[in-house]
Amino acid sequence: MSTGKKMRNMGERAKGKAQETTGRAVGDPLVTAAGKGKQIKSDLKQAGEKVKDATKH
Repeated sequence: MSTGKKMRNMGERAKGKAQETTGRAVGDPLVTAAGKGKQIKSDLKQAGEKVKDATKH
């Protein structure tokens, strides 16, 4: 997997985690849900990259 893509996905996941934590701290379920959504999106991208790597070898 491209290191750049891996780092970008990890960054997106971290942003989602921060957004989720902020949402919980202020009591806003919409912000919390958006943060969780970003984390899930990042995880799916990461899984897709792993599948691409597995099929290359």
